[in-house]
Amino acid sequence: MLDSPRSLLAEIGAGIAAGNLIPFLGPDVLCLEAPPPVPVGARALALALGAKVGVPGRIKHNLWHSAQYIETHKHRMTLDKLMAGFFQPVPRPNSLHRWLAGLPRLPLVVDTWYDGAMKAAFEAAGCDNWGIVQGCSKARRLDGGVWTRAVTPDGLTVADDVAEGWRTVLYKPHGAAQPTGDVLVSDSDYVEVLTDIDIQTPIPQVVKDRRAGRGFVFLGCRFYDQILRTFARQIAKRSGGPRYAVVPGGLTRNELKFLEIEGITPITLPLAEAVALMSAERPA
Repeated sequence: MLDSPRSLLAEIGAGIAAGNLIPFLGPDVLCLEAPPPVPVGARALALALGAKVGVPGRIKHNLWHSAQYIETHKHRMTLDKLMAGFFQPVPRPNSLHRWLAGLPRLPLVVDTWYDGAMKAAFEAAGCDNWGIVQGCSKARRLDGGVWTRAVTPDGLTVADDVAEGWRTVLYKPHGAAQPTGDVLVSDSDYVEVLTDIDIQTPIPQVVKDRRAGRGFVFLGCRFYDQILRTFARQIAKRSGGPRYAVVPGGLTRNELKFLEIEGITPITLPLAEAVALMSAERPA
């Protein structure tokens, strides 16, 4: 039990602002203020897919299996069109997105959902010298060897070493609806990634470099699924700083065990309150 989670959150906010802690965003950050125009979370997206294309009841709550069923029985093009439709609306950036986009010393943001809110926040803030590194689906990795792509905000693919010069990298490990529409969502998308992720091959070098010596702050994340836990574990692997997670009450036993094993300090507080405490203005 934390003696003063509110005091700790002020310190965490200062750590993010100083570039010492990396924000790791889950889909629930989209619910911080108003209901977003996109599905939120793996289970909600699975149900949305199932409402468009009938999937067997035994897998209707599992995103990766539902997506694979659609890809197998209705073609990958159908799955890509559904995903593009769901995430074509860009949620309005909320206070967390806007605060992060306004930080001048932020080296890396990990955003694990498919939406374009964080990208929109950077653009609205007039940020320069930033870009996106995103996961590539197996369906689009035509040469079989590209795990991620470095992409400019307008969708131009650039050499990986270009990302090393960006002030801020927006890392979208599951892909992104904007600007390229390339997403990882089906079992076949993940099979090779999960095979190699333990040896860190799918993790881009710029992320490995920028996590070194820094900690992570998990915001709006849940860890009820093995894929969600695996990505969180491997992205934060070999980072050098403390780890925190702002979480709701009622976590599952698997989630609590994951936090304990990974050395993540849970802070049980409403996300909106936590964000307000982290982003409060401080004396220069």
